[in-house]
This record gives sequence, C-alpha cells and structure tokens, in this order.
Amino acid sequence: MTSVLLIEKKGGIATLTLNRPKAMNALNLELRQSLAETFRNLAANGKTRVVILTGAGRAFCAGMDLKEAAEGQSDEAAFSGEADVIEAIAAFEGPIIGAINGHAITAGFELALNCDILIASTEARFADTHVRVGMIPGWGLSQRLSRLIGINRAKEISLTGNYITAEQAEAWGLVNRVVPPDQLLPTCQSLAAEIASCDPNVVAEYKRLIDEGYGMNLTDALDHESKVAIEWAKTITSGDIARNRENVQDRGRQQNF
Repeated sequence: MTSVLLIEKKGGIATLTLNRPKAMNALNLELRQSLAETFRNLAANGKTRVVILTGAGRAFCAGMDLKEAAEGQSDEAAFSGEADVIEAIAAFEGPIIGAINGHAITAGFELALNCDILIASTEARFADTHVRVGMIPGWGLSQRLSRLIGINRAKEISLTGNYITAEQAEAWGLVNRVVPPDQLLPTCQSLAAEIASCDPNVVAEYKRLIDEGYGMNLTDALDHESKVAIEWAKTITSGDIARNRENVQDRGRQQNF
C-alpha cells in the first residue's frame, strides 16, 4: 500500500512529500494524521535539523479533502488530537522549508504559511478559497497572510478567492524566491544544507527569537532580544568564540568574500 506521506532523511535533513497526487494532495484524515505524527517524531528524535515539505505531482496541497468532508467526516479532527497538524509543526524547533511545487490552496496555503521559508516553482499557484467553500480558516491564514504581505493585499486574496501566480507571490513578499520546476528541490536541499551546517542549538533559539519578537511591538521585541542575548552569552566560553571565529573566517575565504 502506498504511503500518503513519503519521508526521506539524509544529513540532518528530512524531506516530507505529500503523496496523494491524484487528489492534488488534499488533506484527508489519514494524511493529516501522518503529518502530525511525523513532525512529532522528528521533534522528539532530535536528529533532524531542517525539514523540507513538498508535494507529489502537480500540486503542493489542494486543501482539505472536501470529498471526505461531504461524506460526513467531521472536520473537528483537523484541529484536535492526533490530526492537529499545525500544533505538531510548531513543536518542531528547526526551520521548515516549503518547496511549493504547484497549487497551494486554502488549507494547503495555510500549510505553506506555517513553514519558515518558502521557495516556489514557476508552476506554483496560491489561493484562499474559504469564502467560496463557506468556511473560516483555523490554521492561521487570516492572521499570518496579512502580517506577511500587508493587510490590503491579504484582503484582496482572501475576500475574492482568486489565484495568484508564483511571480506575483514573489513580488508581494509571500515567497522568498521563484525557481524553475527542475531546480526547486535542489535549491531547497542546498538551502537546507547551509542551515544544517550551523549550530543547531543557535538555529533553534534564533528561530524562536524571531517568531516571538514578530508578535510584539518593536520596543518590547528589542527588550526581549536583549534579555535572550544576555542569557545566551552566559553559556558561551572564550574557547567557543575562538573556534566559531575561525569557522566564520574559513567560510568567508571559501566564498571569496
């Protein structure tokens, strides 16, 4: 039986591929459970430093499985218990790179927005169709999108249900960059390797600091950063600083800076 979620681990990097291509990787209960369980396992194991999340076929994720919902499957399972995908994603401390290979629609759009870095194929398309299917988002889309691209642009996307292209998403700051389809995974793998080469404890703490500060006003965020920095400095020795300085200098010479 084919798994609805493919998992590949290499060098501290886990690539998770939503694998329901005939259904455009729609999130049925089985896939939601698999995603939640996998992220919880990765967080508990501690060996995976970076996750790449992508989809099989022509879609990243077409959202919730509306066919399953129409047949009476309660959508409450999406937000509780073993199928609480967003809670499980948040529990993973390392960076998550969204490799957006195709359509990212509604809950699939929300899944993408819960990644830390988004790289899109030229084939990617984004849409929030909650207003067209008669639902209200519950995975953060109404709050994350406006903070990312501005409230007016977010309203245009969410209140029309219209699609935007990968190029428009890049212009609006929704994705970090757009690459040809055959370069999507190599680009994400290269980026993941760069992150994985850094101190995992610092990466996790820095990610947490950015996320915590983003929800504060600037004055509070700067104060929070100062406090975290002071506490972190107490854990660093002069030997650590010397070694890290050498590593940074070596990297600069290798990159001809």
